[in-house]
Amino acid sequence: MIFIVDQQTLAQLAQKIKQWASELGFQKTGITDIDLSDAELHLSAWLEQNFHGDMDYMQRHGSKRTRPEHLVENTCRVISCRMDYLPDEEIDPKDLLEQPAQAFVSRYALGRDYHKLLRKRLQQLVNRINDEINAMDDNHNFRVFVDSAPVMEKALAEKAGLGWIGKHTNLLDRDAGSWFFLGEIYTSLPLPTDEAVASHCGDCKACIDICPTQAIVAPYQLDARRCISYLTIELDGSIPVEFRKAIGNRVYGCDDCQQVCPWNRFARVTNEEDFLPRHQLEQSTLLELFEWDEQSFLKKTEGSAIRRIGYLKWLRNIAVALGNQEKNPQVVKALERKKSKINSDTVSEHIDWALKQLD
Repeated sequence: MIFIVDQQTLAQLAQKIKQWASELGFQKTGITDIDLSDAELHLSAWLEQNFHGDMDYMQRHGSKRTRPEHLVENTCRVISCRMDYLPDEEIDPKDLLEQPAQAFVSRYALGRDYHKLLRKRLQQLVNRINDEINAMDDNHNFRVFVDSAPVMEKALAEKAGLGWIGKHTNLLDRDAGSWFFLGEIYTSLPLPTDEAVASHCGDCKACIDICPTQAIVAPYQLDARRCISYLTIELDGSIPVEFRKAIGNRVYGCDDCQQVCPWNRFARVTNEEDFLPRHQLEQSTLLELFEWDEQSFLKKTEGSAIRRIGYLKWLRNIAVALGNQEKNPQVVKALERKKSKINSDTVSEHIDWALKQLD
């Protein structure tokens, strides 16, 4: 633990940090201690029920996820920052779900990968803090995280006053909804902490009712194995047949629980150009995306979160979505043509399923 001047100076520094964060494009910043005992109990119960599915990394790091000082030595505070990502679109995303021939991509993945942008801005914030405190104390440490290590980002953001975790398990802010990314700075600076805010979900269960696969098995309990985001992004291999019809035309992620949330009527459109849709992903048809060869996929997803699933998962997901359309000779031909060219048992199996649905 370090010792740095007095509490008044630390309080002034905390205010400066929030101002600098705002100047760097973050919409809200809070500071919390590192007591995650409640979150640790919740995580343990979630893992015991195998709700994490194939996401073995959720239990791989022992106490490092819920005890920040075990991940970064001497950590005593976490600076949590929020950046809005909702793009301004000509087509209402809800309307896309009513057009089976169109492809639906989760709003967060339409633009450039958020990891690099947030990490760069957080590092710039660290640099400003360093410039400010070097004259006072050179015995401190910082480490930046953006969904890149065993970090309980939502629990930390909740404790830092950025919002509350809703019944769909996403973080919610009364003034901004949930369309935002989170990033953290672990630090040994004993900064003053912010107060958590109360939950404002009340009796609402819109997110539970809307979920196409009933993945929200109880308030604040998500069975990832049923979640379309998990099925189309995290899951390797075959998508369980029982969920394929419910996937509809969603080829990467699912935003239903956010779209229906009443608090998102207050969400603000992002000012970040990097988060705006690229390659017309917000209005592409399934057939257009299915026709991409691997080189096209790699080129058009360069710098995108979508690339992480790889070309074969991309085809797998689109094949399922094509199978959820009404019978169309053009779709059948596209599926048969792709099957003759692709060397993947998994993709072929999903194409066969789609063809059967269209028979």
